[in-house]
Amino acid sequence: MLGVRLPLSFAAAIIAGPAFAQEADGFDISGSARLRYETITNQPRAGFNTDDDLVNLRTTLLARYRSGPVSFVAELWDSRAYASETGTPVSTNEVNALELVQAYAAVDLSPGNGSKLNLRAGRFTLNIGSRRLVAADDYRNTTNGYTGFQANLAAKGGVNATLIYVLPQQRRPDDPAAIRRNAIVFDHEGFDLVLWGGTAAKARAIGPLTAEISYYHLGERDTPGRPTRNRSLNSWGGRILRVPGAGKADVEFEAYYQSGTIRASTASNAAVLPVSAWFIHAEAGYTFAGPWQPRLSLEYDRASGDRAGGRYGRFDTLFGMRRADLAPAGLYNAVGRANISTPGIRLELVPSKRVDLFGSYHALWLAEPTDSFSTTGVRDASGRSGGFAGHQLDARLRWWIRPNTLRFEANGVILAKGRFLERAPNAPRGGDTVYGSFNLTANF
Repeated sequence: MLGVRLPLSFAAAIIAGPAFAQEADGFDISGSARLRYETITNQPRAGFNTDDDLVNLRTTLLARYRSGPVSFVAELWDSRAYASETGTPVSTNEVNALELVQAYAAVDLSPGNGSKLNLRAGRFTLNIGSRRLVAADDYRNTTNGYTGFQANLAAKGGVNATLIYVLPQQRRPDDPAAIRRNAIVFDHEGFDLVLWGGTAAKARAIGPLTAEISYYHLGERDTPGRPTRNRSLNSWGGRILRVPGAGKADVEFEAYYQSGTIRASTASNAAVLPVSAWFIHAEAGYTFAGPWQPRLSLEYDRASGDRAGGRYGRFDTLFGMRRADLAPAGLYNAVGRANISTPGIRLELVPSKRVDLFGSYHALWLAEPTDSFSTTGVRDASGRSGGFAGHQLDARLRWWIRPNTLRFEANGVILAKGRFLERAPNAPRGGDTVYGSFNLTANF
């Protein structure tokens, strides 16, 4: 494949299959290997190759020991990228070679009155609430890891709560040359980057609706040789939802307001700006009864952008995922939860237990015409290029070739560029964007 020699882990996973998993005396080991080829034509992000392709390989190995209420878990991730060239957008989103992302101890407790409490300490991954602020990204070749403490409470009456105090793992190496050679460097965590807060939810809080409230604080500061914008962000929000079900309508509405301070740049003497930013996600859908379980939904996402005036207004999604709502990461990675206003429509289908697919359409606008559009880096500070970025068609097909063992996945995106992406001063020249990825994942 493009003259690239890949490690043997992927082939070994396919050959070994489920027989490779072991369970004895409370100990088990499992893992996965995912091979991805992705390609893009007319890259919409500024500063990269117009046309590109990339090979990603992600291998994980998880070991778990459980004795009564106590468990110990360790998980190794090996994320690598191949066939990159000068100008290929390869970063720690693609490469994090041989990293112990998880290494924690956990205990399950019963405080009484039917409640259950799980405590974790160490290195672990997190998926909290909607995953729009705190998530372990799955589509991306690397994931988000966190080091610290977590408490999960499940109480009577459908009450659930999660509290965290963690140091987000900062993936290393992060210099381009080392990343391109898949160098192995242990990730950094420290009190220069801290995340704490929590989410509480109650089922059937408003009729059939689940209600959820959240607060998270992110604190960031410089370390020697690594300047930052010294973010001090408070993210307040809530969500109401009714989960999809056959023959039922469903709904989801989530909103966050962000306050705090941020430096105008990474310079140590840069002005400190107050933050006032926000984000909303609204969705209404209906799942039709039938063998294919078709679900049709209308969606709207808006995340604020920055503008002149002494305040910083660009929403920061912290460690949230993007694939489920907006678009793939990888070589595309152009549409995220920042300076965007996008209504959309989505159709999801499940033809069989082994196949699922969806297709979506989004019209893309800038929430603030003078800020860079979403995560493209394309900007017109004058605002003269308008506010319409284009039309996005996105589709995904997943097929279990061998149930629970081997799965194929294909993703495709077409971005028909609007006036902004055609006329902004630093917009890449070229026609409409076409992105595709083909994935084969083996679980063992």
